[in-house]
Amino acid sequence: MKKVAWILAFPVLFSLLCIAQGEPAASASKNPEAEDRMFFPRDMFWGWAQFDLAPPHNEIDPNLCAGNAGQFGGVNAPCSLFARYMLSGMLEVRPFGRGQLRRFMVFGAPAFLFGKTIPKTLYTWSPDAIGIEHSWGVGIFIAKGFEFRITQHFLFDRLGARDTFLGAADLGNNGPWGRYFTVGMHKSFGTRRW
Repeated sequence: MKKVAWILAFPVLFSLLCIAQGEPAASASKNPEAEDRMFFPRDMFWGWAQFDLAPPHNEIDPNLCAGNAGQFGGVNAPCSLFARYMLSGMLEVRPFGRGQLRRFMVFGAPAFLFGKTIPKTLYTWSPDAIGIEHSWGVGIFIAKGFEFRITQHFLFDRLGARDTFLGAADLGNNGPWGRYFTVGMHKSFGTRRW
């Protein structure tokens, strides 16, 4: 159920982002902060989405299967969790528009992996779902592009029939980074021209 919620939440949040970006900018005034709503201001969403395609012999390896998975069944090896496609993104939500709370934000960064390939053995264009790697966190804007962030990165969640043990080449659900929690500083710089 948790996996389905992530699959449904990402497109909904992405569509809200598109709506927020499509609204016309407010007219300039003497004090723009006075016009912002306290809760859920118009510019509360920021983010990006990206679709990646990995060509044959360069598959995305989420480190779920051993690199020699083809030796455990050839083209019929059960552990074929090497991705051809990746849909990833970042969504930042700043729910407060005024006061000191306007510096607070929550963010999420999911990555969905799809494909069915085995290095040096099987190369397909299959869009079979592999799983989701996601992280989320909170941040506080300090000043001059610096933000203090706390991030929680979860283990890789497999989807569908691939959410079982897949033989001797199966490395488990740790994914490329495993599970971790960080406290850090984020620096952004520059201004976009568009």
